[in-house]
Amino acid sequence: MIFQYIKKSILLTITPFCLLQIFSACQRNDSTIKLLEWSSVDSIDVKAINSDLEPGKPTIDVGIYFPENLDPDFEKVTLNQVMASFLSAKEIYSPTLVQINLLWVKTGNIDPRFLSFQANKIPEVPQTEYANMYKHMHRNPSILTQRASEAFMSIIEPAPDNHRTIYIVILQDVFFPFFDVSEGRNWMIKTVRTGGLSFPSYSYCNTMPDNLRGVITLTNLSRPDRLRKTIAHEIGHKAINVSHEFGDLDPQHEIYKGGGLMIYGDGEEIPSGEKGRWHLERLKLSPFIYYLDKNGLKNWNEDYKEGGHYYDPIYGNYVLNFKGSVSIDEDW
Repeated sequence: MIFQYIKKSILLTITPFCLLQIFSACQRNDSTIKLLEWSSVDSIDVKAINSDLEPGKPTIDVGIYFPENLDPDFEKVTLNQVMASFLSAKEIYSPTLVQINLLWVKTGNIDPRFLSFQANKIPEVPQTEYANMYKHMHRNPSILTQRASEAFMSIIEPAPDNHRTIYIVILQDVFFPFFDVSEGRNWMIKTVRTGGLSFPSYSYCNTMPDNLRGVITLTNLSRPDRLRKTIAHEIGHKAINVSHEFGDLDPQHEIYKGGGLMIYGDGEEIPSGEKGRWHLERLKLSPFIYYLDKNGLKNWNEDYKEGGHYYDPIYGNYVLNFKGSVSIDEDW
């Protein structure tokens, strides 16, 4: 039960982060952006949650930001739900021997403008049948909106391992626009209200600032299926670095079917081998993974060589060169 990890005291220990203010001031010219100060949630027993970790095993670091000024009517995510989903993620990744280390859970007041925003700019080029989804994304990567960039720059605290750390940020609404075929040769912009969004490297490639590439947003854990799987699934987008795909199902923006962790459904499997689309092998190569040595030093996996697109050289042969496919009229 999650509650065994939560202390009786709910006092917050407030610690100023001067470096955050210096870093943020250097990164933006917009003086209207409020620089954030975060405080640790002392009611969460981080040491107890991490008591199962073993030195020498592949490990992923995760920090959690939970704003304390969410609107009163927002009930889609609670702190207890976040921690329950985090513990489920640890359990889901356990068969792979990859450990998830909780760095901290922090709270604070964020600029209300950043509680809801559109994640990426509206794409300029639709995908056609000539290149598969990953090749198309490499050629036409997603780009953060200015509002999303400002939000994350104000939220994520500066640290040497920013680009290696996963940050889970609870917000109210994060919208994701993309092209969808409507009829014949026509495309329309479809905007999804996300429950979780991972801002993955296969999609953003070199357009995402290094210090922000670990960001994940959560906006809905209210259903049992979301509660159990969402954090594990979003970490998978980061660490496995694939979209919604499983077995013979090529990636799509939305796939609802029984199967593995990386599609919408009840599945939690992280399969290996070509039939498993190399998910386990890609996970083990993730730049978000390190191995703690006997001296307490983190030995990180190799970093991306080309921004982290699906075919980045770090993955070697652990890729699939599947054909592009779009539901358009062949006689257009």
